Amino acid sequence: MKPIRYLYFLVFIAALLINGCMFPTIKLFTDASDPLREFVLEGDEKEKVLVIPVYGIISDIPQKGVILTEPSMVQDIISQLRLAEADKDVKAVLFKIDSPGGSVTASDILYHEIKSFKDRTGVKVTAVIMNVAASGGYYMALPADFIMAHPTSVTGSVGVIFLQPKFYELMDKIGVGVSANTSGENKDMGSPFRKATDKEEKIFQSLTDSLGKRFVDLVVENRGIGAEAVKDVSTARIYLASEALALGLIDEIGYIEEGVSRTKEIAGLDKDSRVIVYRRVEYPDDNLYNTQSRYGDMKNALIDLGLPDTSILNRAGFYYLWPSGIDGN
Repeated sequence: MKPIRYLYFLVFIAALLINGCMFPTIKLFTDASDPLREFVLEGDEKEKVLVIPVYGIISDIPQKGVILTEPSMVQDIISQLRLAEADKDVKAVLFKIDSPGGSVTASDILYHEIKSFKDRTGVKVTAVIMNVAASGGYYMALPADFIMAHPTSVTGSVGVIFLQPKFYELMDKIGVGVSANTSGENKDMGSPFRKATDKEEKIFQSLTDSLGKRFVDLVVENRGIGAEAVKDVSTARIYLASEALALGLIDEIGYIEEGVSRTKEIAGLDKDSRVIVYRRVEYPDDNLYNTQSRYGDMKNALIDLGLPDTSILNRAGFYYLWPSGIDGN
């Protein structure tokens, strides 16, 4: 494109953006203001199985971009559960999980909401693990009536990690410091501007251990695993599908279409029951392997660098997260 034509193109795009700000009815992109709509992936019977993709780091923080702001994963999933609850034809919900986990609270909120949804509606809930459902990704699957893992899935990592950014070594090198007056000796514990004391390290470890025990206890409560399995799982290691099956962390190994069939069986549905998704945009040739649930392909097209969204990790806190599971997908 010649320079002058490129300039005209930029002016045209800028004019559209400005116009969109002045006149809200003119929109360039699908965003959170668009309602979720139902799309049928397969089947034609009246009763439905809703598939909810869970893709990426679990967070209750909206993802902000240059042009669009996405609702958080927590908000998006709960919105879909609310729609399912209002539709009496939805007899089962299948979570298609590909997540290394996320924050402790966001993972726990999803666990609570899924369990409450089951209790209120009597709808069957299942989960299929794709690439990875580790830590919080597995935590949120615990209320499911049935958990299937893809033959090459990675799961487990039943534990907690406390992440704490530290700047004091860099600040020492450049001769910058921060002073703090506190009302109690532990008020500034966890400060990124100084080294933690031994006492503070023990406090953080105690909190981490308590949250880790909560996770293990929920695994025992929901999966009924034995003492030897508990001992192994408590190391917070990851497992391949075959190992997870032997420990009782999952129920079967199979592919997503088998997970859909098993979900229909568990819910007592016809084999030709509809399989649906909720999306804000329609995709041509849509199928079970589509990971999108919120937006179209334009959501980050202008500045997509192919990098993982790790902004949540900039915040100090406790995470049900397998850090090695974070990738650029």
